[in-house]
Amino acid sequence: QVQLVESGGGSVQPGGSLRLSCAVSGVTVSNCCLGWFRQAPGKEREAVATISSFDALNYKDSVRGRFTISRDTAQNTLYLQMNSLKPEDTANYYCAAHSSRAFTCWSVPWIDAYWGQGTQVTVSS
Repeated sequence: QVQLVESGGGSVQPGGSLRLSCAVSGVTVSNCCLGWFRQAPGKEREAVATISSFDALNYKDSVRGRFTISRDTAQNTLYLQMNSLKPEDTANYYCAAHSSRAFTCWSVPWIDAYWGQGTQVTVSS
């Protein structure tokens, strides 16, 4: 059984940092597509960052240079380091795992992925 559990969300002032974690079980993080997604109130869920089994990284344009996706194979955990946070980054953040072994994972059918329950990130002064 595949399970993903996010943690690390919270409230932070603009310009601050947070690191989200996603503990993964039932699948090896080095052998699948992994991604971070977010959904703000009244908006559709959107991809934020993805990492492939080939270590290919993809980012949403508005977070590139501020966010970093990474994985720890020993801990079987996915991370999202978020720096220089802005109010528009406020959302519920989800991690996901997809069985695809594509070179890049941005365009895989994430609807077929395993999802975590989400963690809230609020950026406000």
